[in-house]
Amino acid sequence: MPSIILTNTVASITELKTNPMATFNAAGGEAIAILNRNEPAFYCVPPRVYEYLMELADDAELARIVEERQHEQSYAVDLADLLK
Repeated sequence: MPSIILTNTVASITELKTNPMATFNAAGGEAIAILNRNEPAFYCVPPRVYEYLMELADDAELARIVEERQHEQSYAVDLADLLK
């Protein structure tokens, strides 16, 4: 069955087990697809990419909350009262 691979770099699980850092470094700071029997098993991503993905997920959750609450009644609040 054909698979879509969403990276420019791929490696086998065997390559990853043999030398994890060399495999990771071969991607040049980008995500790398790890294949099991020529099928994508998972993606290995650098910390900066993972942090970006977590920020996107967090932003999506906050947007959902805003959307959910946008029609609720609002209340006037004095900032000075909140800081007491």
